[in-house]
Amino acid sequence: MISVTPDIFPLAQVFTIARGSRTEAKVLTVRVTRDGVTGLGECVPYARYGETLDSVTDQIAGLPENISRQDLQDALPAGAARNAVDCALWDWQAKQTGVPVYRLAGLAAPGPLTSAYTLSLDTPENMRAMAAKHAGRPLLKIKLGTPQDMPRLEAVRAGAPKSRIIVDANEGWTAEVYTDLAPHLLRLGVEMVEQPLPAGSDDLLAEIARPLPVCADESCHDRASLPSLKGKYDMVNIKLDKTGGLTEALALRDAARSEGYTVMVGCMVGSSLAMAPAMLVGQGVELVDLDGPLLLAQDRDTPLRFDGSTVYPADPALWG
Repeated sequence: MISVTPDIFPLAQVFTIARGSRTEAKVLTVRVTRDGVTGLGECVPYARYGETLDSVTDQIAGLPENISRQDLQDALPAGAARNAVDCALWDWQAKQTGVPVYRLAGLAAPGPLTSAYTLSLDTPENMRAMAAKHAGRPLLKIKLGTPQDMPRLEAVRAGAPKSRIIVDANEGWTAEVYTDLAPHLLRLGVEMVEQPLPAGSDDLLAEIARPLPVCADESCHDRASLPSLKGKYDMVNIKLDKTGGLTEALALRDAARSEGYTVMVGCMVGSSLAMAPAMLVGQGVELVDLDGPLLLAQDRDTPLRFDGSTVYPADPALWG
């Protein structure tokens, strides 16, 4: 049996990106139950990709009850629906066999990772205050993507003078804005910029200077995305809700590396259940951004353990 339940997790504070604000994370929890064993998975339907809670629920409801993980890859496209079912099937197999997912996938035992901590888009004054509050974290991710971003950049650097910084424009800039900002990003010690241009208008990245690494997020979903990234991006951001699950995420990581890309593993704003499979993909990559649970006011009953910005692999009671 495959069941789907909507769940809402309130956020600790309003979370704003260039496309809007939210006060809660709306997720779908999938349970695959066979032979008295239940595996769990979570997804975050994303309106940017034409997904809603209802549309993703309908996709999952149309699956055969006994579908295998292998058949699932062809039954659904890359996206939130396939992600939740794929991860639930991995979890079910681990619980049914008593073998952890990392061993089932032929991976080494996972260790702790250092995650970025995301600062929501806000006024420069508020972003400086938040940066100062989290100045002890080694890596901060700044949400930008407006024409008035320079004061925000300056404010965050002033608030956290020693932290490493990466920037996510969420498709909010033009080529001209990015070209103007790039020297200042370098001056302020920004290490990477994520998706500066809209996914459908990013060909200009192949024509303009890229003085710091540019990471594909909305432009990279699964392995089929890789050919279109050539000459435009230096890094890819792998999110399970884009790849359609752990199975494709692991394959995308290997394929991207073989083509010379560095790798970031990121997340939508979800609970620890969504982050747990991504912990396996994040082993050994250049950047990790799995701070979703840190943004919540309430998490799963058996959450991932964070020590500052260090996140530890999931307890099997949660997943895997």
